Amino acid sequence: MDTSANLDGWQQGGKWFTYRDHSIFCRIEGKGEPLVLIHGFPTSSWDWHALWPGLTERYFVIAIDMIGFGFSDKPIDYDYNIVDQADLLSGFLRELGVQRCDLLCHDYGVNVAQELLARQLKGEHDCEITSVCFLNGGLFPEAHQSVFVQRLLSSSIGGIVSRFITKSTYEKSLCRLFGAASQPDPELLESFWTVVEYNNGLGLLHRLARYIDERRCHRNRWVEALQKADVPMRFINGIADPASGLEMADRYEVLIENGDVVRLEGVGHYPHIETPQRVLSTYLEFRQIVDV
Repeated sequence: MDTSANLDGWQQGGKWFTYRDHSIFCRIEGKGEPLVLIHGFPTSSWDWHALWPGLTERYFVIAIDMIGFGFSDKPIDYDYNIVDQADLLSGFLRELGVQRCDLLCHDYGVNVAQELLARQLKGEHDCEITSVCFLNGGLFPEAHQSVFVQRLLSSSIGGIVSRFITKSTYEKSLCRLFGAASQPDPELLESFWTVVEYNNGLGLLHRLARYIDERRCHRNRWVEALQKADVPMRFINGIADPASGLEMADRYEVLIENGDVVRLEGVGHYPHIETPQRVLSTYLEFRQIVDV
């Protein structure tokens, strides 16, 4: 039985591990080469539910809710940052005994992947990354257009703004990121809201949103990691995304030599949810090429 089809099943099919005395939710399933999925802001590993059956048929798939997200602990007094999330993921893989893995990442997760690539470039990694596939995300801060709510959350009044986010305002902001022909249905929106609201998550959004500033702070390190990476990479981009769509795809091709970009017409910020079969087939095509 596929326990990934709905949010309750996703949670029931998961496990927890401990990081810095906090409980972290994870899903692990399948056999084969390890594939690590890294989710975006402000959602969770459940973002991957539509791809889950197709991926777990072929790989040993690992997905976590990063600290502060989803069903993982959301401590109030915590310094949330990308570097720490990379530490969390690296430590978990080390505990699992995973020495080599491939990455598939989205949004906030692309920056976690960039940090891991930067460490590998400098020989500071625990687990060898053998390939990376990026979905829509802020790989280059100069090409990213934060939505209005994100800008407010990452500003000096972010703490106040987070208190006034309602289900309606959240859903409207989220829908703007989807393609016109692939809008989320009410059930999907309800699940997204449940995950964000879980365990007082709304009160943390302004702290989590500081990653936007981190992108600018670490821009040179993270872009260099892409430019000098010695592993195969592909960028699958929904070009209708107003935040990291067409302009991000163009920038990738300018800055990354022989950049492998797959542009999805009419698709927004969540290609793995909007058109999962297309993303799955595109990813498997990528793996078929690099695994030869």
